[in-house]
Amino acid sequence: MAKLKLSFGCWNYDRTRALMDGTVQPDGIDLNYLNMPVEETFFRMLRNQEFDVAEMSLSSYSVSLFKEDQPFIAIPVFPSRFFRHSCIFVNADAGIKEPKDLIGKRIGVPEYQMTAPVWIRGILSDHYNVPVDSVTYYSGGEETPGRDEKLKLSLPANIKVEPIGPTKTLSQMLLDGEIDALHTARMPSSFLHGKGKVQRLFPNFMEVERDYYRKTKIFPIMHTLVIRRKLYEENRWIAQSLFKAFEQAQKIAYEDLRETAALKTMMPWLLADMENVIREMGEDYWPYGLERNQETLQTFLRYHHEQGLSKRLLKPEELFAPETFEAFKI
Repeated sequence: MAKLKLSFGCWNYDRTRALMDGTVQPDGIDLNYLNMPVEETFFRMLRNQEFDVAEMSLSSYSVSLFKEDQPFIAIPVFPSRFFRHSCIFVNADAGIKEPKDLIGKRIGVPEYQMTAPVWIRGILSDHYNVPVDSVTYYSGGEETPGRDEKLKLSLPANIKVEPIGPTKTLSQMLLDGEIDALHTARMPSSFLHGKGKVQRLFPNFMEVERDYYRKTKIFPIMHTLVIRRKLYEENRWIAQSLFKAFEQAQKIAYEDLRETAALKTMMPWLLADMENVIREMGEDYWPYGLERNQETLQTFLRYHHEQGLSKRLLKPEELFAPETFEAFKI
């Protein structure tokens, strides 16, 4: 029987590499892995549905569920997770010494609906009393002019989002003091080359993020995997087949990180880092599946709703193909 040929847009991650090199093959599927940066994958999938399966911003996917013709359905695989306290950058002259100093300031965001800023705004609101509507957001390209929101948004009147000029970039605006801070996923070039004029809000971000995890047990989810809904409805078996394969690929990545015969990554103290992470977060510190991510997903969906991006509060189980809720056991 011929395998179902599927195109897959995703970046090159250790946890998915076994699918890219063919070490792991999903049951019944011939997967054409297209290795692309996340921004390109998201743009092409959201605008044109170019791939059968794709890595997808958790926020963009959640927004898409409110379209009349829902284009995608997800499986609970999370290729990107990230503590985002390190991704709040401030102009050194803006007088921002602690989170509450952000109130009333001008905050840059590449896109308001981006997953990273959703988490940042939610964390600042929940843990530092910085209301989401207490600042003005300026959206646009971080390093290249002309970036727009990939999805049309309809936000409440209390949320203020303004586009930056067509020739402006957020990185340069932060350096020049035209905005006071930046919520982002990528480190801005002005932080690296701005001679100290751009700084992190949390210089000790590792300590802050570790404390956040200890308090909440949340390792924020950034991306999930989506299938074109029409394809899924015609071949519902592919959801479980893909989920199994991604779990197998992740298992290989876990094993590679624990290898001691030779380092498989260029990190001298990788073993010590791994042991520290396992002590702090457990053996399966990057969990897939709905059940093991309920609290993290509930928190994100609450933030999404509070920030005007969801018309109603979604439940985690509404995001994913039901075939992935239970695993077969012998």
